[in-house]
Amino acid sequence: MPHVEISHFPAELSDDARRRLEADIVAAVTREFRVPEGAVSIGLAAVEPDRWQERVYRPLITERPTGDPLLRTPNY
Repeated sequence: MPHVEISHFPAELSDDARRRLEADIVAAVTREFRVPEGAVSIGLAAVEPDRWQERVYRPLITERPTGDPLLRTPNY
């Protein structure tokens, strides 16, 4: 606890980019949730663009339960 899951279009991230992404996310989550670094897990889920609507947009954005709001909504 907490777990951050990032759905994204397929992308090649260098090892440096992955380390920076991890460090930035862990820093923000530990600061705001006041948990130790070891409590944070992060998942990356590559989703093909033609599957985005069915796998991400509908279930996680537009059909999200009202009691579980998005922190930020997309502008597409």
